[in-house]
Amino acid sequence: MCCCRFTRGAGHERQLVTTFAELGLAEPILKVLDAEGYTQPTPIQSQAIPVVLSGRDLMGIAQTGTGKTAAFALPIIDQLSRNPRPTPRGGCRVLVLSPTRELTNQIADSFRTYGRKLNLKVGVVVGGVSHRPQIEALRRGLDVLVATPGRLIDHLDARAMALTSTEVFVLDEADQMLDLGFVKPIRRIASGLSQRCQSLLFSATMPREIADLAKEFLDNPSHVAVTPQATTVERIDQRIIHVESRRKRTLLAELLANEQMVRTLVFTRTKRGADRVAKYLEVASIKAAAIHGNKSQNQREAALRAFRNASVRVLVATDIAARGIDVDGVTHVVNYELPEVPEAYVHRIGRTARAGADGAAISFCDNAEHDLLRNIERVTRQRIKAESRLGCAILEAAAKEMPDTGPAERWPDRTKDRREGQRSRPKHSRSAYVPREAHGADGRDGEARPARDDTNARRNNGHRQFRSDGAPRQAGAGSSHEGGRDRGHERSHERGYAGHDRGHAGARDRRPSRGSYQPRDSAPSGHRGSRSDGEMRQSSEGGYRSRDGASRPKRHRGSGPR
Repeated sequence: MCCCRFTRGAGHERQLVTTFAELGLAEPILKVLDAEGYTQPTPIQSQAIPVVLSGRDLMGIAQTGTGKTAAFALPIIDQLSRNPRPTPRGGCRVLVLSPTRELTNQIADSFRTYGRKLNLKVGVVVGGVSHRPQIEALRRGLDVLVATPGRLIDHLDARAMALTSTEVFVLDEADQMLDLGFVKPIRRIASGLSQRCQSLLFSATMPREIADLAKEFLDNPSHVAVTPQATTVERIDQRIIHVESRRKRTLLAELLANEQMVRTLVFTRTKRGADRVAKYLEVASIKAAAIHGNKSQNQREAALRAFRNASVRVLVATDIAARGIDVDGVTHVVNYELPEVPEAYVHRIGRTARAGADGAAISFCDNAEHDLLRNIERVTRQRIKAESRLGCAILEAAAKEMPDTGPAERWPDRTKDRREGQRSRPKHSRSAYVPREAHGADGRDGEARPARDDTNARRNNGHRQFRSDGAPRQAGAGSSHEGGRDRGHERSHERGYAGHDRGHAGARDRRPSRGSYQPRDSAPSGHRGSRSDGEMRQSSEGGYRSRDGASRPKRHRGSGPR
């Protein structure tokens, strides 16, 4: 086991580590790093790996794209290799939580890559897919489990796993995980861990209020902050373009005409907005795909795969893809809409200029987003260069040439359906839609509106007045309404009679089932000894006499079967 590298001279400065071998990692891990082309650790790796190897809790803050995943994956794999033991059935030795499914799969792939010479059992638990394969993997036991909080709690509630054997607990993107939406799930999961469990938190940003909340899960942690909070990567060329909201799509299509924008990420604020922008780009002959929370897991993986394989030039996403998605070669990031949370801006533009490469970030800002821009500049401690395209005649002309796929498609147009007399209610609705013209709406066809009872009869029985061949239905004999409404009541009563006292004679003459309706003027002649005039036939003993002449005692409330 490697100890922390410190010099005990003046100031107790940390010794500079230039190679992974100096960190004391196991030989199989060093061979894998050599094969992957990693020779020198990043600042967050050189400072965090010794702390994790020493067994202390850690809070690490570094810019996105600087290797935070390897900063905790490498020392954890080293610990598992030096302390081999059987995997706990129905549990895991290492638990890593991440906010999104895409980041979860990426972290799991990193563990599989770095530990491929050690035969580690790595599992993934995320939503949007079947429970059964995950339950089978948990039952066999795992060395490393990477999960999202929601699905993990589902398995805990189903008692498909336990966390008592977990040795290391990692929160990646800790500020997002400990935000309001994840506080309760994280506390629920942490309550099942043992007190001996080592806890690690990593993130690109760590606001003060979130850091105070994180203290609940850390025991005397070591703090590693490579860069100040919410600092952007210096190699990213950032600029702001002021433009009207309705001209953003036209400006985006104009920018994407530049051949240098080979692989571009476009971020929108809403899921519906992502779909609209992707559709607009497709109309403009620009290959694009959308990814957001309403997409299924297979759709999201297919979109990312197409973006990685350069099948599409543009990936339009919400902030679901701003956290930890590592796609090689992203040349540009476009903030189609500025994020409401300033720290999200750091994660968005951090998708470019990764692993020492250069990148560009372009942000559109309309009149309603000036406050968001000021918050971003305050948090990132910089003044972003800006240009104006307000009132641009070129954008105005280009917008007129392109078809409009905007908010007009947000709600379906029911006007045409009503005008043509089509139904506008779902198929499972109890009553079909009937146009006003069919009722003689006053002021349209010159006829007065029909009486209320006639209208109701048409609404309730209009779909029964004609057979499938177009011929009118014949009204039932003795029925009080057209369309056979009373025949339905008769059938319901006949079914209700057989539901009580099936073993006794005259069961069909007893009271009908609860909830069935029977009009007095259309009741069947054998209903509880009723006469032809609708009055009940009463016997001399105070009871009622049925049609067969048998006397029945008077029924009181609560007596007999219901």
